[in-house]
Amino acid sequence: MDRRGFLKVAGLAGAGAALAACTTTPPPGPAPSAPPSSSTVPSGPPDWTALRSRLSGQLLLPGGDDFAYQGFNPVWDSRKPAAIARVSSPADVQACVEAARLRAPIAARSGGHSYAGYSTPENGLQIDLRDLAAIEVLPGDQVRIGAGAALGEVSRVLAASGRCLPTGTCPSVGVAGLTLGGGIGVLARKHGLTCDHLVSAKVVTADGRLVTASADEEPDLFWALRGGGGGNFGIVTEFVFSTVPAPEVTVFSLEYAAGATADVLGAWQTWIAQAPNELWANVNIRGGAQPTCRVGGCFIGSVSGLASLLSGLPAPADRFLQPQGYSGAVKYFAGTGVEHESFVASSRIVREPIGDPARAVALMKGRSDESYLIFDGLGGAVADVKPDATAFPHRTALASAQIYFKTPPEGATETARAVAEVRDGLGALVGDTGYVNYIDPQMPKWAEAYYGGNLARLREVAAKYDPDKVFAFAQSVR
Repeated sequence: MDRRGFLKVAGLAGAGAALAACTTTPPPGPAPSAPPSSSTVPSGPPDWTALRSRLSGQLLLPGGDDFAYQGFNPVWDSRKPAAIARVSSPADVQACVEAARLRAPIAARSGGHSYAGYSTPENGLQIDLRDLAAIEVLPGDQVRIGAGAALGEVSRVLAASGRCLPTGTCPSVGVAGLTLGGGIGVLARKHGLTCDHLVSAKVVTADGRLVTASADEEPDLFWALRGGGGGNFGIVTEFVFSTVPAPEVTVFSLEYAAGATADVLGAWQTWIAQAPNELWANVNIRGGAQPTCRVGGCFIGSVSGLASLLSGLPAPADRFLQPQGYSGAVKYFAGTGVEHESFVASSRIVREPIGDPARAVALMKGRSDESYLIFDGLGGAVADVKPDATAFPHRTALASAQIYFKTPPEGATETARAVAEVRDGLGALVGDTGYVNYIDPQMPKWAEAYYGGNLARLREVAAKYDPDKVFAFAQSVR
């Protein structure tokens, strides 16, 4: 943690282009529908030799020198797939689905940031999309991006054309998982979520077809891909997005003295709700005997304009403001970056100001100094879209809240209990809500929390495009 007051994953995504079957016991929920008839269910494991012969990419099996796999979060490294397909074309993805459907769990890996480790299916086929990472700036304001591309490279390529795609700022997060879950970022209040800029997507469906989803083609699938979470509907291989001009911004960080945290959170809630769309900010509460906090963010405008806006917050003990081009701001928020980080996390959505901010702050009292409760401001352009216009349901919310506790892998079970205490305590204040890109395998009432009023339609779309539950996993919408 540094003066930015951000965790590198704060406000970002964390899932592959598609999440599929895993061996985790599903949380309680509706009874599953009847399985396909025995005449449609293939017997035996996939024929890996036959699949290898069909791929232009590579198929890696246990025992080979290149088989070792590690995602961003080492907590999930104990999960071992039966095979890894490093695909190099949509046809490779189709071949993988055809070979493994109903024979083995299937999951796609893009950035490898799945908070629940779902991009590594135990004893299944992991479809590694990272070689599908081409980025092509198109005429006008659009960009074509392969599903394996990471945000850092997307930002770099677009910056050369003076454009940007509103995304999170962790450079190693995959554009696919971010988009499919919604996509909260530092320009969200001005330009909306990442999924709001989706023009079309190429998707391999459960029956092995490659389809285009857009407002005109497969509109139900297009609706579901914008916030319905990775893995429920197919494997995305390519996106086309609209972009916006890369703005000049002023970044800032305000550090507060111990004891001010409840007052700062209370003031921040009122302040961010009234702020212009050009301003995005979060408040990051750090655990400890006396929880501390920082407020940080960016403003599309001048230092003097930002300084005037910041007068609406309590006076900080330390203040940092700096003008930046947008590409510089992305690097600022990304920090030095880490290749891997071990953590347990969850989330809530804050629909309206918390009446007693001190109760939220008290949840972090006595926690590790590597535990964080991060409120990211929503509103603005996010709220300009109706809750049912896309699958992302939290359009009218004030903020998202990420609960992020660092831990060594061997301490993950104990840390998960602490995260659950904060999650459930915060839920008592804000309701049973959550953000699917911070997916939590222990989240109570997770389907309703993540999808709200859009859940029923999402289940209909999943049934339409995956009737045999080829892409089912522990927290799939069905």
